[in-house]
Amino acid sequence: MSLTLDGAQADAPVPAPVQGYWGAVFGRLRRDPVALVSGIVLLMILLAALFAPWLAPASPFQTSMLNRLQPIGSPGYPLGSDELGRDVLSRLIHGARLSLLIGVMPVINAFVIGSAIGIVAGFVGGRTNSVIMRVIDVFYAFPAVLLAVALAGALGAGLVNSLLSLTIVFIPPIARVAESVTTQVRSVDYIEAARASGARSLTIIRRHVLGNVLGPIFVYATSLISVSMILASGLSFLGLGARPPMPEWGLMLNTMRDAIYVNPWVAVLPGMMIFTVSICFNMLSDGLRSAMDVKL
Repeated sequence: MSLTLDGAQADAPVPAPVQGYWGAVFGRLRRDPVALVSGIVLLMILLAALFAPWLAPASPFQTSMLNRLQPIGSPGYPLGSDELGRDVLSRLIHGARLSLLIGVMPVINAFVIGSAIGIVAGFVGGRTNSVIMRVIDVFYAFPAVLLAVALAGALGAGLVNSLLSLTIVFIPPIARVAESVTTQVRSVDYIEAARASGARSLTIIRRHVLGNVLGPIFVYATSLISVSMILASGLSFLGLGARPPMPEWGLMLNTMRDAIYVNPWVAVLPGMMIFTVSICFNMLSDGLRSAMDVKL
């Protein structure tokens, strides 16, 4: 508190609020134009998928053989029509639901399962760690594309089997990252102090380990969403994912591949959507990784 020239008391300066770790993370994200734009684009696509019945100008299943392969800008077909005369814009909007589902859900499932496996292996160590990680290495040795196609082919075509095969594909890399960061954390002083105080292993993991390892695991998992989108669309393109007449971007590429010489711009629209969503997830993951780096 200070006095002015006329003796009045001036207002004391208000101290700046203490900014926590997550506040600093979101502040860095807001200052990252690439991550911000990517997040806005993904949010718009997500909202379009949620409100698809109200935003789509027509039914995604309504066919019209008289209006097959209409070009972009045709009356009643803003983005043209497909090989059966269905409105491409409506199928793209409705297809965002299924495409995002089979692209994001496997990573979420693998994040939960892989994190649990890797944290247990890294915290327990010893022979348990060796056994778990050697089993993980068996799956990790195969390329992701080859393993996804092999599992989907063995399980059979279908949406559920596609989700299951992609989940199995992403469990090994997430488990390896979880095991690596947990191994680094388990030897720090506060973990040893918790052990010395008689705390049980489950309590130590829940109260001291999870808060320090979930951040790096989550950042790595978000980087896999773009890969999952491409793999999921590839499975549908090969006939191992979504089945006709469901609107899904990879399946739309498959059904419209013969029309690429007749109406190429309409035929490549699903591929452009897959590319846009994948690159936005990739850029957002890079921005999140930089924002969560405590050294910055």
